[in-house]
Amino acid sequence: MYKILYIILISLIASNCKFNKVVKHHGVPFLEKKQKILIVDKSNKNDITKILGKPSTTSKFDNDVWIYIERRQTQSELKNLGQMKIFKNDVLVLEIDNYGILKKKDFYNIDDMKNVKIVEATTESGIKRNSFIYDFMSSMRQKINDPLGQRAKKRREINQR
Repeated sequence: MYKILYIILISLIASNCKFNKVVKHHGVPFLEKKQKILIVDKSNKNDITKILGKPSTTSKFDNDVWIYIERRQTQSELKNLGQMKIFKNDVLVLEIDNYGILKKKDFYNIDDMKNVKIVEATTESGIKRNSFIYDFMSSMRQKINDPLGQRAKKRREINQR
């Protein structure tokens, strides 16, 4: 009796397990295929939005740079406790001129991303204790905290005693 119960229980557990990988998709699907349709110096903004849709991001410094992203993740093996692993990471950078015509197209895949060198140098803060900006901001803070100069008068009286 117990053997039959164990067999039924194990078969229920095994039948509910799926062996299909779960894939999470973000961005424009099939970006690599769609970007091949775009032709430099022929395609315009309308063609780009019709094929790819709205851009994922645009350049903050120049509105004529559009960036499209495609990213696919899946759960890794059991030994990594099911952490998400990226298996497709594509980025398309499009530069558009003032007339709305595509001038430059750069496509980067996950292998290109691995070859990107990241600089580890840091930039120091431009505000130092002896700088004009520091002195100005300190005086402004002092005026905000004591607009009538009452604290300074009290300090002078204490120092004179």
